[in-house]
Formats: sequence, C-alpha cells, structure tokens
Amino acid sequence: MENVGQDAHGPRSASPMPQYVLGISAFYHDSAAALLRDGEIVAAAQEERFTRKKHDPDFPHEAVKFCLAQAGVGADEVDFVAFYDKPVLKFHRLLETYLAFAPVGLKSFRKAIPTWLGEKLHMKSKMTRALGCKPKNRYVFPEHHESHAASAFYPSPFEEAAVVTMDGVGEWATTSIGVGEGNKLRLLREIRFPHSLGLLYSAFTYYCGFKVNSGEYKLMGLAPYGDPKYADLIRDKLIDLRDDGSYRLDLRYFSYCQGLTMTNGRFAALFGQPARSPETELTQFQMDVAASIQAVTEDVMLKTARYAKEVTGKDNLCLAGGVALNCVGNGVILREGPFDKIWIQPAAGDAGGALGAAQLVWHKLLDKPRVPRDGDAQRGSLLGPEYRSEDVKAFLDEQDVVYEECDDDRLADRVAELIEQENVIGWFQGPMEFGPRALGSRSIIGDARSPKMQSVMNLKIKFRESFRPFAPIVLREHASEYFDIEERHDSPYMLIVAPVREDKRKDVDQGLFGLDQLKQVRSVIPAVTHVDYSARLQTVDGVRNPRLASMMRRFHERTGSPVLINTSFNVRGEPIVCTLQDALRCFTGTEMDVLVLENFVIRRVDQKDLPEVDREQYLSAFALD
Repeated sequence: MENVGQDAHGPRSASPMPQYVLGISAFYHDSAAALLRDGEIVAAAQEERFTRKKHDPDFPHEAVKFCLAQAGVGADEVDFVAFYDKPVLKFHRLLETYLAFAPVGLKSFRKAIPTWLGEKLHMKSKMTRALGCKPKNRYVFPEHHESHAASAFYPSPFEEAAVVTMDGVGEWATTSIGVGEGNKLRLLREIRFPHSLGLLYSAFTYYCGFKVNSGEYKLMGLAPYGDPKYADLIRDKLIDLRDDGSYRLDLRYFSYCQGLTMTNGRFAALFGQPARSPETELTQFQMDVAASIQAVTEDVMLKTARYAKEVTGKDNLCLAGGVALNCVGNGVILREGPFDKIWIQPAAGDAGGALGAAQLVWHKLLDKPRVPRDGDAQRGSLLGPEYRSEDVKAFLDEQDVVYEECDDDRLADRVAELIEQENVIGWFQGPMEFGPRALGSRSIIGDARSPKMQSVMNLKIKFRESFRPFAPIVLREHASEYFDIEERHDSPYMLIVAPVREDKRKDVDQGLFGLDQLKQVRSVIPAVTHVDYSARLQTVDGVRNPRLASMMRRFHERTGSPVLINTSFNVRGEPIVCTLQDALRCFTGTEMDVLVLENFVIRRVDQKDLPEVDREQYLSAFALD
C-alpha cells in the first residue's frame, strides 16, 4: 500500500509504507527484542527488565510489546521476524554430542530433550502464537554467530572492519572471524564446539563458586587480587593454543558436553582443590585461579585479534559475543593489538543477537544500503522505555513523595552539589539502556574521590561482595588525563579497561595480598581504582547523554574532578530498574541518599512517609547472583 498526497508544488510522489523488522532472542539466556523501521533502530530491550527475573530466558513478550508500542504499530504490521539462531541446527548439535558421549550423560539428556521437543523445535508456531499473527513476509533464522557479527558490524562507525565473535556456543561455532564491507558481511573462519573459550571461562567461573552465564564478570573482577600462578598449568593441560588464536581443549577435564556441571573430578585434582561452594569464603586460591584464567583468556583474545587483522587486512575491529564483555581483554586488544580502532556491541551477549538478526534481514537479505555514522548508529544504546516529566510528577504526587523540581541548569548544579557532599545518587534519566551496563540512564552515581565510597556502595546499596570494583564515568575530553587511553579512542559503553595514569596514582604497601588490598587508597579517584590500578571506564559526551554530561561538567567546575562512580541501578541479583516504581522501590529498600527521576530530586532526609518497602523481603525477592 502507498500513501499519495499533494503539497504546495502539486502532486506528491507516492512513498512506500515503512518496513518493520522484529528481531528476537529467546529460550537460552537473556531474551530480548529489537525493532527496525526502514533499517533504523526504533527500540530494543531485554525481557528481564519488565519481568524482574534476572536473565529471563522465556519468550520476550513484554520486550516485544514495548518495541511495537514505541513504533506505534501492531504485530500484524511487521514485515519480517528474525530469530537469532537456528534451533534445528542447535538441536542436531545437542543430539550428536549426547550420542558421542553415550551412555554417559543420560541424566542431562533426559532433562534437556523434553524442553526441546516441547517448544524449541517449533519456533515458528511458538512465535506466531506469541505475536498473535505471522509476519507479513516471513520468518528468518540466521546462524547464531552471524547474528552476533551483524550486531557488531552494522551499527559500528566503520565502512569496513574485521569482525570477531566469541561466546560459549551457538549452533556449532564458538569463535568466528569475519569481514564487513559496506552492507556486506561474511564469516571466514570459525572454531567449533566443544572447543570454546567462553565455555572454558565459564568452567572456571563454576569452579570458583560463581553462577555460570552471569558470574563471569565476578571472576574477571576477582582476578586482580591474585597471581596468575596457574596460567602455565592451564596452557599445558587444558588448552592447546596456536599462534593464530585457534585452540583445542582437553575435554577429559570438563563435563559440559555430557553432564550437569562444567568441570569434573579430574579438573579438581589438577588444581588440588574441589570446586568452591557458592557463597562460601573466597580464598587466595580462588583469586590466583581467577588471575590465571584471565591471563590465558587475554592471550587467546589478542592472538585471535591479530589473526583477524592478518586474514582481513582491515584497520578496524568489531567485537560481539559474550566474551566481548571481558573488558579487560578488550583493553589489551586496544593497547597491544594491530587495529587502529575497535567497536564493541554494547549488548554483546545473546540479547544483542536480536538486534543483529534484524539487521541481517535488512542489509543482507534485502540488500539495503548501509551508511556508517559518526560515533555509531546505536544511539548510545539508550533504546528502552522513558518517561515524560508530567508522568514523573503525577507518580510522585500519587506516592506522597517530597521532591524538588528543577530545570536542566538547576538540576545539574543541585546534583553536582549533592555528590560533592558524598551523597549516593540514584540517577534515572531518559531511555533505558540496552545491554548489561548502566550507561548513565539507570545508574547509581557517587564521588570517585571518596575513599569510603566503594565499600559504602557495595555493602549498603548494592548488597554485594566487597571485592567488586566500581566503574568510573569520565568526561570524554578529560579521559586521557586520568587513564592510559589515547585521545582518539572512546569508551562510551563501559567495555574497555584502561590503567589509571601514573601521575594520578598513590604509593601503597606492596606487602598486602588478597582482599587486604581493598583498604589502600591507590589514586586520586580511589573509589574506581581497582587493586591493579585498572578501571573499566565509560567516556561521557554531550551527544549520547547530554544531561549527564552537563551535570558532570558542573561537578568538574566545583571540584576539579571530571570523574564519578557509575554502577547499575539495582541491588545484587535484581535486573536494572526499568520503571518509576522499580526505581522508588530500590531507593526505599536500600540506604541510597538521593533519587533523581528526570527533573525531580528526592532526598531521603526530606521524606516523612515513603511508600512501605520491607527491606529484607525486597532483597530476598532476588536470587543471589
């Protein structure tokens, strides 16, 4: 159907109706939906934010509903629906793996097969039921690593780039190298299951007592407390790593192919201890093991990047897949690798596959042109729900919350003043982030200069392990003054770790080990300086997040510091807050000092009758993660 109209100069030419492509990831980990209108990203969100179930794997009903509402269309107006992998091919891999190890693995097989036979093999009919209709054109099922690669290259600012994807496993691929040119994307090399860097890292996540598929970042955060004394043992016994980044694992030490655990008795015997039970005390042993696997992982990532440069000849690199969330490894590639620039998909894990699948339809299947943009085409990854000021005001009045309403200039001054006074701020602004990082839209913010802020925020706000580092946000124009990152480089999505500059460091007692190192003030921004002087930085500019940048510039004017703490607006085990209700509940259920909802400042000390929230019940509502 076409719209035909007339303007002041006579008849207006017919223009086609917009085309919509809906991308979906579901049923494995971190379900999500993303919607394109004529190739432009309209919206994207993870299901967990709406259902409040961390890493919700179910069909993303609420995320789809949001994306369609954001575009103002119904499901019956969607032209293509793209699912982020090929379920039938994945099922073949599952069957082949069980047959290869039979009769070992029967228990795991009996647990997995009913789910597959019941829903995962009937994806078209399941999606049709969920959406209430079929797409106007058809369903599309790209391969898993194609979706990851598309999510990395198509939104990137590069006309041409090498593309590397690394994760646990898709259908068969676990690592792939490809090349993007214009709207073309080709995968050139791959490593196949059961040999997987992502699964190797997850095996050590399990062995150190953290939850697989969500605790890997804890292992990365624990690594700087240890000594990589087991790195050579890992290289000798567990992974055969070649110069081109290819590798093979010795599967005798792992159970993920046929069992319900990642490692086995042989693995434990190799390191001399059984796997740590979750929530038990962390020892120097786990810290050393974490440091060791992190060192090996960085080796693999760097060698793979160098080989990608050799194979493609491109000057830029795009990264996606769960391993691309290893921001320490990303920093190594940026500093030591052969590429001029790198761009990492903010939703690098399975959620981002929904976006990549939709973009594959637009650019590859439909052969639509692609025009790279300065920065990138992902709009700061701020693609989720947002609220108007009048809606915020009505909500606060309904809840009898005492607030101060500010215009933008006053808001920047007021919040900068409150942070300088060492208040912890819940900062809720604009569209919600797509991906696992809070990027200044659903964030908790504090003064990075405060020596006590790291422990206060960990123990009283986030209710999480004391060793966990916090990330800095820094005004982009000042990033290279505080961190070893070149001025031409950017880190808008908190996916690069860089060292704190030498001139910003302080001398410390080198004789302390393990968690005792937490007690030391290591730099002029101690709350965001990890024990190895590293920091997972996010650069902030006035384009992607103007209100945050304005507030930070006022803070810089007041204090001389362009750096703040930024952590996600949630408590341990809870998804990042999505709604006004989520934010107020988290504020009430913790010891946060101030809540900023758009232009409204709510101070705890001003409240007489905050909505009742049972803190213990609130915290226990989320499984420990």
